[in-house]
Amino acid sequence: MSGPLPHWCEQTCVVCPAQQLGPGQFDVVDRPGPEFAYNPDIGWRVTGDGVAVCVHPYRVGLPPGRYASQGDPVPVKVPRPAPAPAAMQLPVDVVDLEGWLVAVLRGAPPEGIFAAVARAERLAGERFDPKQVVTAMRRVLSVELANR
Repeated sequence: MSGPLPHWCEQTCVVCPAQQLGPGQFDVVDRPGPEFAYNPDIGWRVTGDGVAVCVHPYRVGLPPGRYASQGDPVPVKVPRPAPAPAAMQLPVDVVDLEGWLVAVLRGAPPEGIFAAVARAERLAGERFDPKQVVTAMRRVLSVELANR
């Protein structure tokens, strides 16, 4: 078994199993939810059966699939999935803040990127501690703006 792909460490959430596991070693689902609870003792989300799961396919670059739990084949050279409409909703849990920021930025047209950043910062600041917002924005912006 191999480890994470080189670009995953900067393109995925800090609580994503892709930070430590390789392709096929975790499942990918289309959105966060209570059935994929974040386990702070492990450091990522897990299914009810304890299988590691990524909840942001548009960040890890893999379509949803039960790669670890059911042996779905990991696709090779697929286009990065677009964020689902649900990804554009401000999350309740700060663990999902980075994923939301990425979705918002990827959904913004080039001429609207600065307005999208300002709006995202304002909305996130209404729900989360400003230090958490700044930390998430720094991590996300350093990668997302460079990839535009």
